[in-house]
Amino acid sequence: MITKEKASDRPQRDLSLDERQVMFVNEFLPYIDALYNFAYRLVLDEDDANDLVQDTFLKAYRFFDSYQPGTNAKAWMFRILKNSFINDFRKKSKEPGKVDYSDIEKTYNSDDVQSNNTVDLRIETEKDKIGDEVANALNNLDVDFRTAIILCDIEGFTYEEMAKILDIPIGTVRSRLHRARNLLKEKLKEYAKTMGYKN
Repeated sequence: MITKEKASDRPQRDLSLDERQVMFVNEFLPYIDALYNFAYRLVLDEDDANDLVQDTFLKAYRFFDSYQPGTNAKAWMFRILKNSFINDFRKKSKEPGKVDYSDIEKTYNSDDVQSNNTVDLRIETEKDKIGDEVANALNNLDVDFRTAIILCDIEGFTYEEMAKILDIPIGTVRSRLHRARNLLKEKLKEYAKTMGYKN
């Protein structure tokens, strides 16, 4: 019996451009929201998170031939994003601080420059505090610990998948996750008490 070969059964290099694009969209686009959430938790800035996701998709498309259809597409994309984040972080940490002088110029040339724009920091810091404590505690963790919690407890990756994404042994995944959870628990101890939880 002769069966028709599906596009996903052939190596990507043998596919037409249209077949590659359809396969790429079907394999990776469903994870765009999860990738954005992961990126945002790493960089803590919407624009930077969008840039990181866009960079991830560009790299995934560029290296699409190295992806094996049927394997864990989500884990493959998360690994690309994590590596892009690390490379960008290293590059930015070597750059001197930058100031966008056009923003400063707009502020000082505007009509509002004479108005009183001071803010009571006590009010601002307390205003949106309830409900944000967990997010703030997570965001204040070291990036390695934050990443472990995001991948396991938010995205639901297994230890094996995390080991591949982070390129570390499973034992390191377990210990890093254990330590991250303890640090998060410590950071949230006072908040838990105010919410009525006891040790």
